[in-house]
Amino acid sequence: MMGKTRKLPCNFRGAAFGLAVLFAVAFTALSGFAADADVSGKVWQIGVAKIVSHAALDAAEKGFEAGLASAGFKEGVNIVYDRHNAQGELERATAIAEKLAAGNYDLIHSIATPTTQAVIKVATNIPVVFSAVTDPAAAGIVPHNSAPGNKTGTNITGVSDKWPVHLQMRTYAKFVPKAKIWGTIYNPAEDNSVSHVSEMRQAAIALGLQLIEVHATNADEVVAAARSLVGRVQAIAITADNTSVANFELIATICNEAKIALFAGDVDSVPKGAVAAYGTDYYLIGYSAGKKAALILKGIAPGDIPWGLMEKFSLVINRRAAKLQDVTLEPDLLRKADKILD
Repeated sequence: MMGKTRKLPCNFRGAAFGLAVLFAVAFTALSGFAADADVSGKVWQIGVAKIVSHAALDAAEKGFEAGLASAGFKEGVNIVYDRHNAQGELERATAIAEKLAAGNYDLIHSIATPTTQAVIKVATNIPVVFSAVTDPAAAGIVPHNSAPGNKTGTNITGVSDKWPVHLQMRTYAKFVPKAKIWGTIYNPAEDNSVSHVSEMRQAAIALGLQLIEVHATNADEVVAAARSLVGRVQAIAITADNTSVANFELIATICNEAKIALFAGDVDSVPKGAVAAYGTDYYLIGYSAGKKAALILKGIAPGDIPWGLMEKFSLVINRRAAKLQDVTLEPDLLRKADKILD
């Protein structure tokens, strides 16, 4: 595996600058936190609710803990994490939320849309910091008319992972210009997936493409859905669907066998078998959320901390996957890549 960096376009540099400013403000606000935390002798209890384990959400969880640690809140020193994984099951997510709401926690970190929706229904008196939530307003997590950068006025704040779906589809279409029929697999029970697929439909229409949608709610259904697309589509793009992303390697295996180009929306899925992804770094999403959590542990009300949107994206290409799926990587696309995996 090798990494290759390039200078980002102006709009990406602006987003990166905005992110840097956000971190700078957080660092300034948090100066002295480590000393205060050590002197107080307090040990903070943090409950963690994650919908499922996959590369992107695991990265968000690690980033969150790193963000807190950088502010002086470290596991084994003054932080205790109580981690829970719903294994992709909504009923289990509800049970986890109820357990955390009834516990003596200083803060809850909810990872992904379904778990956050479950948590906020019952945890009304505990600060909640979300990460990797696609559309917090549409999902009812923040006020309906709230936009990134707004304060919620509630016990909730966090960082969204909303993807640039239209730009992603335009980018992926350049990898396989002859592909006119595309497929996607998603769980209709996930609001985050429904939101992104709606945008994928619009993007497909704008690009003159046909999009075939197949539903899946568990690993077995993901495999069946992927196989059902063989012979019907020329390329597959997986959106912010936790069910599909958690089983991404299964989809990739089928795409390799059938020579179907596979694209991801998160860069963490590229090593799992995608030709490419134009997406965000989930570690940074978690890190930013961790910084917000640190402000809360210091005494700032979560409703006074604006929720945010991660807007730093990068293009990652997987040469091996491209070869397995018979995708020719044009030099222009390789030049635009932020990272190339061999």
